[in-house]
Amino acid sequence: MIRLLILLLCLVPSLSWAEAGLPAVKMTMNEDGSQEYSVSLQILFIMTALTFLPAALMMMTSFTRIVVVLAILRQAIGLQQTPSNQIMIGMALFLTLFIMTPTLDRVNEVALQPYLNEQMTSVQAVEAASVPLKDFMLAQTRENDIALFVKLAGREGTIESLEDLPFTILMPAFVTSELKTAFQIGFMIFIPFLVVDMVVASVLMAMGMMMLSPIIISLPFKIMLFVMVDGWAMIMGTLAASFGI
Repeated sequence: MIRLLILLLCLVPSLSWAEAGLPAVKMTMNEDGSQEYSVSLQILFIMTALTFLPAALMMMTSFTRIVVVLAILRQAIGLQQTPSNQIMIGMALFLTLFIMTPTLDRVNEVALQPYLNEQMTSVQAVEAASVPLKDFMLAQTRENDIALFVKLAGREGTIESLEDLPFTILMPAFVTSELKTAFQIGFMIFIPFLVVDMVVASVLMAMGMMMLSPIIISLPFKIMLFVMVDGWAMIMGTLAASFGI
């Protein structure tokens, strides 16, 4: 008997909630035919989209080029764990923020502020925010990379202009271009340190010190060379200039 009463008490609130419905979770049709979602659904969509934030950061911003160049620089100097991965990621994040500031300002101007002022719907805000981001990605993507993925997608002849490119094609083309540019910059960085290694190895061989590892001797010289030419400022300036900053 007691169990039956407990079961009835549990069912009564459920029935009342089912009759009342959930007014916070609803969809509204606008006059132009578009759909507007309630705040609860918008928060749900935003929380779901946050799970893709790390991938979006790497695939749609300048982060990829920066972190690859910094990794190549560390390898060229010969330092395995200095700077540490945490420091390199932090440097890449803040330099990415610096480079992406003009694009983020445009997103705030054309999408975020009008949405907060209720001048456009959430769907319109997302579409407006994608335009500055797409312009940034197109400015850094090579045409041959775009043509490659358009061909792989079987969309040849269906895309009239670059502005009509979907993100499913633009994103892999952008990442491919970023990796190519990062390796080109890394190659130019590697050459001076390679010359130092070759000179030190030649001197040690001429002195008959073949059992001594050239890396032990060349490492201090490479660090000294990097510090004397103000290497960190040059690297940061080169990376920012490569994006047209």
